[in-house]
Amino acid sequence: MTPVRPPRVRPRRRRSPPARSVPSIWVAIPLLAALVGLGAPAAAAPLSAGESRTVESAQQTFTVEVLTDHLSYPWGMAFLPDGAALITERNGTLRLWVDGALDPRPVAGVPEVWASGQGGLLDVLVHPDYAETGWIYLSLSQPAGWGQAHTRVVRAVFDREAHTLRAVTVIVDATPSSRGGRHFGSRLAIGGDGKLYITTGERGDRPRAQALDDLAGKVLRLNLDGSVPEDNPFVDRPDARPEIFALGTRNAQGIAVHPETGAVWFQEHGPRGGDELNVAEAGANYGWPVVTYGINYSGTPMGEGTHKPGMTQPLYYWDPSIAPSGMLIYDGGAFPDWRGDVFIGALKYQLVARLEMDGTTVVEEERLLEGALGRIRALEQGPDGAIYILTDTADGRLARLLPAR
Repeated sequence: MTPVRPPRVRPRRRRSPPARSVPSIWVAIPLLAALVGLGAPAAAAPLSAGESRTVESAQQTFTVEVLTDHLSYPWGMAFLPDGAALITERNGTLRLWVDGALDPRPVAGVPEVWASGQGGLLDVLVHPDYAETGWIYLSLSQPAGWGQAHTRVVRAVFDREAHTLRAVTVIVDATPSSRGGRHFGSRLAIGGDGKLYITTGERGDRPRAQALDDLAGKVLRLNLDGSVPEDNPFVDRPDARPEIFALGTRNAQGIAVHPETGAVWFQEHGPRGGDELNVAEAGANYGWPVVTYGINYSGTPMGEGTHKPGMTQPLYYWDPSIAPSGMLIYDGGAFPDWRGDVFIGALKYQLVARLEMDGTTVVEEERLLEGALGRIRALEQGPDGAIYILTDTADGRLARLLPAR
C-alpha cells in the first residue's frame, strides 16, 4: 500500500486554514474578493438564472453563468453519453437536463426516499455501459420504519423514451438502520479498477465508523452488479462485512477518480474543523472518531489527538471547517492550466476550493466564487470540459464555468 503523506501539521486550536492556503476569511475577506475577482463582499446575493460574471483567478480567467435556478435542493448530477444530464433533488425527484433546459416532467419510477434532515435522494452515477444497457445508479436514504433509515444504493434502467426508471434493483443497504437525519454520506464512483465505490456516513453515531460489522462510516467497494469482489480487504474475516474497503470516516460527501492513476479520492466533513482529503486505500482506517484535526462543537477536545499508529493521515485538512461536499479532479481541455487540480465545493463558506497538486501533495489552495452562487453541493466535469456546479438551496442553481471569451 502506497503510504499517505501527512498534512502540514499545525497547533490543533489554531483557527486558520492549512499552510500555504488562502488566509482565513474572518480576517481576509477583502483579500479573497480581490483574489477571485468578485469585487463584492461574500454577503452579496448569489447570481440568478441568466446572469454571469467574469472572474480573474490565479491561473485562469473564466466566466461563471447560471443556467437555471429552478431546482429544489439538488444533490447529484451525472452526464449521459449524448450530453444530457440527470440531476437528483433531495425531496426524491430525479430531473433531466437536456438541450439547455430542465425537462418539466420528473422521471417516474424513483424509489421512495426518507427525505428528512440530510436524507433523501442523493447521488446519481451512469454505468459505463449505459449506451447498451441504460443502467444508472442512485443512492438514497431508505426508510426502515419507526423513524429509522439507512443509506441504500440501487441500480435501474433509465427508459429515456418513457421517461421512467425500470428494473430497480438494490445493490447494497448500509445497515443497520438508525434514527436521525444526519450523515448519510453517499457519493458514488467507478474506480480505475472498474469497481463501484460508495461512501457512507456514520449516521451521527461515532463508534459505528470503527465497527467492522457495520456498513456506516465506511468506503464500500462492490462489483458493478452488487456482488463483493474477491480481493476486498476484509472478505475472509468472519467478524467483518465483506463490502468494506476502508473504515473510520465521518460523512464523506465528495468522491472523484484520479484521471491518471485511477485511484479513488474522497473528502469528508470533520466536526468543528478537521475536514479531510484522502485517497481510498484497501483496509485503511481514516481514524474517525479516534483521531481527528477537529474538536467538539462545544469547543472541547475530541478523540485521542491527531495521530495514532495504524490510522491513516489525510493528504490535507481544513481548520476551520469549510463543510466540503462535491468534488472533481479536472482533466478537461477547457482549462488546461487546471488539469490535475482538485476542486471541492464548500457548503459553509459558499465557495469552490481549488487545490493545486504535486502528486498527492497540496501545493496551493485557491478559493473561488465565494458567495457568488450559494452553498456548493456538487461539481461535475461536463463532456465539453466545462465545470458544472449545483447549489444546495430551495432555488437550487445549475451553473457552469467556461473560459472567458
